[in-house]
Amino acid sequence: MPNRAPFRIALNGYGRIGRCVLRALHERGDAELQIVALNDLADRESIEYLTRFDSTHGRFPGEVRLDGDCLRVAGQEIQVLRQSEPEGIDWQGLGIDLLLECSGQYTTREQGLRFVHAGVPRVLFSQPMASEQAVDATLVYGVNHAQLPSAARLVSNASCTTNCGVPLLKLLNEQLGLEQVSITTLHSAMNDQPVIDAYHHSDLRRTRSAFQSIIPVSTGLARGIERLLPELAGRIQAKAVRVPTVNVSALDITLLCARDTSADEVNRLLREAAQGPLAGLLDYTELPHASCDFNHDPHSAIVDGSQTRVSGPRLVNLLVWFDNEWGFANRMLDVAGYWLQREQ
Repeated sequence: MPNRAPFRIALNGYGRIGRCVLRALHERGDAELQIVALNDLADRESIEYLTRFDSTHGRFPGEVRLDGDCLRVAGQEIQVLRQSEPEGIDWQGLGIDLLLECSGQYTTREQGLRFVHAGVPRVLFSQPMASEQAVDATLVYGVNHAQLPSAARLVSNASCTTNCGVPLLKLLNEQLGLEQVSITTLHSAMNDQPVIDAYHHSDLRRTRSAFQSIIPVSTGLARGIERLLPELAGRIQAKAVRVPTVNVSALDITLLCARDTSADEVNRLLREAAQGPLAGLLDYTELPHASCDFNHDPHSAIVDGSQTRVSGPRLVNLLVWFDNEWGFANRMLDVAGYWLQREQ
């Protein structure tokens, strides 16, 4: 909106997603949103360093330096806080319009409301919540963000895999009818895995070295998709494996369609959506890519049309790439911007 001060945003948790959100906001040049505070238990020197230098996304494209208790990023001042509890921060005094909860530590409604009771007007969570009732809405931008309830105060941005899968599943269900869906997530290693074998997690598989094995892990993807696409309830199964890469993941999706189709038709539907209603969220390629080609790609999903297969002729298999960090961080900013502008 012209001629108004930027919306004031705070980050709670400054790990992979929090840092990507800050960097993405800077790279997008979105003058309507401004990060004014971040809260993390790390020391300020480490926060400055990991903002400036990132092994996955490269050097920050602008000035980053500490200035007393603040982090100065590209000329903007961000207050750095170090509190372990929501009640330890004067959120009202910060005058924020929205908190992006990026720690992943708050998953129930009771936990989320602690921020509201402490003075936060709205909270956008960077993870799926423990139950559908834990938030006022779970949003996938481009699918259901316009259905955000007017009185919402707690909202989930779902997961990176849900943001990848839901737009194209919705499209293909409308066009082909989906009788059954099976998804395998091929996900890059995450910080709940050790570099070498260690007593690191209650899931014994995740005590093993992240970079020496392909490791099956649990996933709530099927449940997350059914929350957003209830018409597919009872038809989805999902599993996940972690693979020894640092970023960029993929969904291997198998669909049993209600009618005959072909690889050409499926690819045409997805290509047209990428050029039309899902432009900016969905992309399409048939080039001979490897996963690293999609590092720092802001799309939620990139369909690799060269890998589309149809058998039967109702059994469809797709390979869909996504940058699990950068794409998701951009969707958080999309939802944040829509939510705040709608409130005006």
